[in-house]
Amino acid sequence: MSRITARRKTIRVTVGDSATSRVSREDTLAVEEPLEMRVNGRALAVTMRTPGNDIDLVAGFLVSEGVITRGEHFATARYCAGATDEGVNTYNVLEVTLAPGVAAPDPSAERSFLTTSSCGLCGKASIDAVRTRSAWDIRDDSMRIDPELLVAFPDTLRAAQAVFDKTGGLHAAALFDGTTGEMLVLREDVGRHNAVDKVIGWALKEDRLPLRGTVLMVSSRASFELAQKALMAGIPVLAAVSAPSSLAAEFAAEVGMTLVGFLRGNSMVVYAGGERVEQGELSPAH
Repeated sequence: MSRITARRKTIRVTVGDSATSRVSREDTLAVEEPLEMRVNGRALAVTMRTPGNDIDLVAGFLVSEGVITRGEHFATARYCAGATDEGVNTYNVLEVTLAPGVAAPDPSAERSFLTTSSCGLCGKASIDAVRTRSAWDIRDDSMRIDPELLVAFPDTLRAAQAVFDKTGGLHAAALFDGTTGEMLVLREDVGRHNAVDKVIGWALKEDRLPLRGTVLMVSSRASFELAQKALMAGIPVLAAVSAPSSLAAEFAAEVGMTLVGFLRGNSMVVYAGGERVEQGELSPAH
């Protein structure tokens, strides 16, 4: 398996009042490599990702695309031949077989076979293909969360980011129990949408969907795509350390999702679904 991090020689330049210094050193970088996803023998998409938890990534991707909703739909996964010139397997091609009776992805809604680590939706074949219908309705999820519990999530997430500590270059997504505050799983990736897919894929394999009563915490902004992925997994609360987009806020209100942004220190801004956040002092939206 490819390494998650790589070492590279660098030159650190520091501009001072009297002189500029140059120091040669090695730095640790997060690895970014392509992963080709194949379903039932057919190429579906290529995404740029950080190697590791690839099966979770593909499983979550299929949930996000509305292809599967239960662990029993996901039959097998194996790495295919994808060798270098020296004959070493790159582990960058993953073949998934769906269970008998589970329909393969609709070719009319397929991506154009390349998504980048920064953009997941930019590979969609059309604007109409952006919105995906969820099997779960989160409007009736009656969970309530204590703000004092919620404000602890960013520090818990950050403390568990082992690869970020080495590289400073990875997004993270974590799933929390909304009642106990327990962190159920954390995944890191150069792509924020990949990190979320890895979390959802883990949940699928653990037969936890729909993820009622949980909070999806992300170390980035809350985009429309992340909100949609949360809905596809039945997650009622999406929280981010940074701002949401306008479309994410509109979408969250439309589907009955609680959307929290600027979750830092002892404050947060609730953009949608405020009824799930129990009484407490909240910063007003700007």
